[in-house]
Amino acid sequence: MAVYTDVSDEELDAFISSYTIGALTSFKGIAEGVENSNYLVHTETGPYILTLYEKRVRPEDLPYFLALMEHLAARGITCPLPVKDRQGCALKELAGRPAALISFLEGLWVRRPSIEHCAGLGQALAHFHLAGADFPLTRANSLSLPGWRTLFASIGDGADSVTPGLTAEIEKELAYLDKHWPADLPKGVIHADLFPDNVFFLGDKLSGLIDFYFACNDLLAYDVAICLNAWCFESDASFNVTKTRALLQAYESERHLSESELASLPTLARGAALRFLLTRTYDMLNTDANALVKTKNPTEYLRKLRFHQRVKSAREYGLGKA
Repeated sequence: MAVYTDVSDEELDAFISSYTIGALTSFKGIAEGVENSNYLVHTETGPYILTLYEKRVRPEDLPYFLALMEHLAARGITCPLPVKDRQGCALKELAGRPAALISFLEGLWVRRPSIEHCAGLGQALAHFHLAGADFPLTRANSLSLPGWRTLFASIGDGADSVTPGLTAEIEKELAYLDKHWPADLPKGVIHADLFPDNVFFLGDKLSGLIDFYFACNDLLAYDVAICLNAWCFESDASFNVTKTRALLQAYESERHLSESELASLPTLARGAALRFLLTRTYDMLNTDANALVKTKNPTEYLRKLRFHQRVKSAREYGLGKA
């Protein structure tokens, strides 16, 4: 989450008055995240999250995201729900941006996930994949292999200002993934951004998932690979195989990973690492210095990419299968 677009008091008052949630009592910007402008809003009926959509979010994709939240909640996934105004609309406009008011989800995200947190995440991810199996809408992943090429082209030689030689390293990895990316694995709805700050806990118990604005239809095992990158490395960039084993075993307790999915996991993990290396590099080079947003260090994902390049099989992720 972040704040790129300022909202005046008058605009916000008019916006909130279109709902039956009571009068506005307070609001403040949320600096975490990088994609949309987000505010914590309190009214007489409680807290809400106000999101203004910008940057990589296309307006035509918003019905998919909002409908997905409602679909998942109906199938037992704890997640925020879009709030509808007096006319029954969930998607509106505020300060010249598409906007939605979302219910507030109780819980905290963990800065240093434990083995228990990773297991909870693995189980929740499998539940998410199963719950999305009958979701009727589809959305292509704009940040998969073709999108990485487009994003890389927009970065150009600017990558070398992050780390010398990064442009050539990314080009080499893209060539590898072009040749080896799997195409025939099980597909479905994926979250595509299930980082620790998008998973809430109350104590060690997972309380819900948030931020579905990268959700799309893609390889289910790719979503698993994203989580391996996000949850199973320590702050010193070392890989924690115990956390990985806990995550994967908990996932498999709900949804079995096929032999083909396991065999492809090192390649999928490379792709996931490259995806966030690219988007973080782009954001570092293009984010307005005046925006209330914390850009993230791309080199974290360069180190992760180099790790996965050395992995030969899923055994190295803690599973006893090739």
